[in-house]
Amino acid sequence: MVQEMHWNLLSNIGYFCEKTISEFFQTLQRNMGSSENEHCSLEELDVKGSTPAQANGWVLSAAEPTGLWRELLSSARETVFPHKNNSAMSNEKQPAWKRVIIIFQGLFPILRWGQKYKAQQFKSDLMAGLTLASLSIPQSIGYASLARLDPQYGLYTSVVPPLIYAVMGSSREIAIGPVAVVSLLLSSMTQKIVDPSVDPLAYRKLVFTATFFAGIFQATFGLFRLGFLVDFLSHAVIVGFMGGTAIVIGLQQLKGLLGISHFTTKTDVISVLKVVWTSLHRPWNPHTFLLGCSFLIFILIARFLGRRNKKLFWLPAIAPLVSVILSTLLVFVAKADKHGVKILQHVKGGINQSSVHQLQFTGPLVGEAAKIGLISAIIALTEAVAVGQSFASAKGYHLDGNKEMVAMGFMNIAGSLSSCYVATGSFSRTAVNFSAGCETAVSNIVMSITVIIALELLTKLLYFTPIAILASIILSSLPGLVDIKEAYTIWKVDKLDFLTCMGAFFGVLFASVEIGLLVAVVISFAKIILNLMRPSTEVLGRIQGTDIFCSIKQYPITSKTPGMLITRIDSALFCFINSNFIRERITRWVKQEQEETKEDPEQGIHTVIVDMSSVRNIDTSGIRALEELHKNMVSNGLQLAIANPGWQVIHKLKLAKFVNKIGGRWFFLTVDEAVNACLGAKKDGMTC
Repeated sequence: MVQEMHWNLLSNIGYFCEKTISEFFQTLQRNMGSSENEHCSLEELDVKGSTPAQANGWVLSAAEPTGLWRELLSSARETVFPHKNNSAMSNEKQPAWKRVIIIFQGLFPILRWGQKYKAQQFKSDLMAGLTLASLSIPQSIGYASLARLDPQYGLYTSVVPPLIYAVMGSSREIAIGPVAVVSLLLSSMTQKIVDPSVDPLAYRKLVFTATFFAGIFQATFGLFRLGFLVDFLSHAVIVGFMGGTAIVIGLQQLKGLLGISHFTTKTDVISVLKVVWTSLHRPWNPHTFLLGCSFLIFILIARFLGRRNKKLFWLPAIAPLVSVILSTLLVFVAKADKHGVKILQHVKGGINQSSVHQLQFTGPLVGEAAKIGLISAIIALTEAVAVGQSFASAKGYHLDGNKEMVAMGFMNIAGSLSSCYVATGSFSRTAVNFSAGCETAVSNIVMSITVIIALELLTKLLYFTPIAILASIILSSLPGLVDIKEAYTIWKVDKLDFLTCMGAFFGVLFASVEIGLLVAVVISFAKIILNLMRPSTEVLGRIQGTDIFCSIKQYPITSKTPGMLITRIDSALFCFINSNFIRERITRWVKQEQEETKEDPEQGIHTVIVDMSSVRNIDTSGIRALEELHKNMVSNGLQLAIANPGWQVIHKLKLAKFVNKIGGRWFFLTVDEAVNACLGAKKDGMTC
């Protein structure tokens, strides 16, 4: 009886929260003006039996398009209340407790698949998690050094974020933790503001604050379905960025591999090579170099054998941990630390410490922390979503990128409060997790618990671990980041994409990580602007015996319609940047047609049809270009007709009163209808 009362209370609270938030979204939508009830169903329209006048009416009576804020609110509502998309679930008769469960299942997918979790799956996840931990522990320590943090912070980052992701994430294979690229990105940007060797506490505070902002940005991107922002880093950018970063990371590891004491804080290849060259002319420790190279060769051989024989997938996974154990024993027995071999020394044990008090939201560095967090968030999301989707497709299921972003955001927010820096999905560890036969995200939980045990019991054993081994582990994970084959494919397919790829590569290599990203994004935007400035505009012809109109250049079998010039604008935007280009090109085609039929006016054109089916939006400059085009047509005795304008386009043309200027009867659903109507008007002797 008491349990039933508690459950009813929980259901009522959940229902009240759902109703309150849902009414909040609905009120905002009503205040902004909802257009959901203004659409007419296609089932109510008899398209085939319609008259031209009715078709014109459908084009001109389109409902007001959805505004930006209504779309954002709708997206947020769908994320919070996924059951609203299903009419059966949103039924008024649906019990409140079921609605509460559906909401929580949407936010925490583990509640959905956990109901069907079996013992056999746990066996697979247990083995995968233990294998994953054997790789994560040494990698996490190495990546912490790359981020200019103490070793324990890398281990902390392999504890809390994986646990949060296992509860909120939807990928079954992705392995969460610190990664090389994000570690380098954080250190390269943060150490320009605070030097970790001078003030390590201030450096950590800035890193944790940047991690918090990274989580906020990631969660916001997912909540409002703004994942397209990540797409600004195209595939070509990522290939170039990863390649350049891998080379920079590899050169920086020469510090540990050669036992160099004084090393540059800059990340460009020239500065790093200059320091290495200078150090080689000074006394350096050959024992460190020999030790590091020996275990690097061992790890690479283990990886080669694992790739050749899939049954040996565990070999490359445990090779880094075996290297740490053997090298630590070797240094301890041979007392190599007395002969100049640098060791980790003290590694702080115990589980994650709270870092809430270290977050800084006041002072002059907040803006810098937000900037670092934004860049880190985008890079981390790009890598995680790419990794998650590639392995999800291999398993045959779909991954919701927006939900992944929400999960990544919350795990990094929680991580920033528990001494973690930015975590994301690692390709190398995910590949190990996949090969080890993981079934669900429980493998992340097993890995996290194993790391906790290591923090509690094994950190003292890492005292004699040589730093050269950490450099070897990081170096062994870099070859997969330099994808020469993919860069060559980009060169063959798209030269501008290859230019973007090389911009990111050389920017990272010779300037800095953020400069490389900036160069790549600038080239990408230049490519977009170039395509917008000179969009494809085609002259269309009809394929004989059909109502299909195609480009006469692409399909030479098409034929022009006598008396008409049919053009198509192949651009989603008809705006200030391309409006004059489009207007001048259509005007030039009209003049060419008139000159060709100068001697036989009867064969001249009398109508210009513009197919705007590809145009999704238009601005005032585009409308102005259409007005000038219409005036030019009228002065030459020609009629302008518009076919299939987009939703936003027709709405703005009506607001600008362009529809009244040209006449509503000259707007059509399809090019075929426009051709037939114009031919009929010509036969009836109608003029413009």
